[in-house]
Amino acid sequence: MAELSNCPNCGALFVKALRPYCDKCAREAEEKFDTVYRFIRKRENRSASLEEVHEETAVDKDLIIQWIREGRLKISQMPNMGIPCEHCGKTVSEGKLCESCRSKLTGELKKGDKEKDFEDRKKQRERERYTTYSTLEDKVRRDGR
Repeated sequence: MAELSNCPNCGALFVKALRPYCDKCAREAEEKFDTVYRFIRKRENRSASLEEVHEETAVDKDLIIQWIREGRLKISQMPNMGIPCEHCGKTVSEGKLCESCRSKLTGELKKGDKEKDFEDRKKQRERERYTTYSTLEDKVRRDGR
């Protein structure tokens, strides 16, 4: 459902429906995207780094990084283009994390899973310790036979 909101770029009041920016700012962003896209499509510019694209097009690096993360710009055919790891800032060519941060995170998740499994097994042993068992005689007494 559409709602009234202020544009995060210019502060103008607009009806927020499909995009988070007002029409004017959205058009400006699309013009900047077209500028970057035209620049990196040229064969001689495919070896450009993020810094070089920023300098040549005068488009903010954060905006270029956002488009790469959104998948609007593909950097697979650009050997020198990379974006910063979201954790440590090291340059990566795909994904959001570098290999070392990804490995560290995976290790921590596995460690957490092991700890959770240990706690689950401990709780299960506690439940089994206090379980009451019935004998056949108890059943006969309850049934009245």
